[in-house]
Amino acid sequence: MPSSRSNVVRVCLVDMNNGVANQATRCFRRIVDAFGKRVRETNPTLELVFKHVQPRNLGELPSHDDDLVLSSGGPGSPFDGYDDPWCTGYRAFLDWVVEQNRARPSESTKMLVVCHSFELAVVHFRIAEMRKRQSLKFGLMPAYMTSHGESTDFLTPFGYRLFCWEHRNWEAVGLDAGALAKHGGTLLASETHATHDPGKHKGDAILGVRFAPGVDGTQFHPEADKPGVMNWIERPEHKVAVQDAYGEALYDRMVKSLANPERLAKTFALLIPGWLTYRFNELAPSRGWKPLAPPEQSDAEFDVAV
Repeated sequence: MPSSRSNVVRVCLVDMNNGVANQATRCFRRIVDAFGKRVRETNPTLELVFKHVQPRNLGELPSHDDDLVLSSGGPGSPFDGYDDPWCTGYRAFLDWVVEQNRARPSESTKMLVVCHSFELAVVHFRIAEMRKRQSLKFGLMPAYMTSHGESTDFLTPFGYRLFCWEHRNWEAVGLDAGALAKHGGTLLASETHATHDPGKHKGDAILGVRFAPGVDGTQFHPEADKPGVMNWIERPEHKVAVQDAYGEALYDRMVKSLANPERLAKTFALLIPGWLTYRFNELAPSRGWKPLAPPEQSDAEFDVAV
């Protein structure tokens, strides 16, 4: 890489919300701002440059100069606009990231795709069937790690299970393990653990994937913080929807569980911050950067809206 890149780390947020107001963009910005502070503490002369692009409504795309790319969820079907210029450009970028990481993994752009972006990647790489659910799945839910997931750097703090915010009308099912292996990917997390008996079956959805070298993804929302979840769940129409779907007792338990530091707070504190840290450290030797220590959990950060 050109030496001019050694003094800058470029982080891009690909906003798939199609111009719709949301909490996720704020949450991603919080995570990137905190990451930038950690970068500067270890590398005082290193500048973090942040960029926010909006493909679906503005036709903007990440660039080949970006180092770390976070690609968000958003409304609608993953097939909406699939062959439009913004989406063909986005999918070409996915392929470019993979190609670069196969050739030069220690120097190349890394990408994390979430929810809508995850669904697009599933369809693009043809690793599973993407189907519409009969009803919206939403709320604080468990995601179960595979053995590969438990040994994947940014997921190791969670053991066999983490808790996450789910909000989806679509899901990936019927993994084509052969197709995923050909891409150099692996299954990281699913809706039901491999050891669960049929009576504990929670669903068939694929929740975490390493699609190929350089591209990781989650169906759930690892960026969700407590203010963002409460903003959604306390709206009267959403409160009624949760109670109708899961019952009042489970609604109350879900709200109370937000105070549990081992649940959503841990995911917010460690998953994306961990992914950013480990991918930064992959690039560090070729750029002359000092590697970062793993992130630590701060429950106060989870509770405060910024």
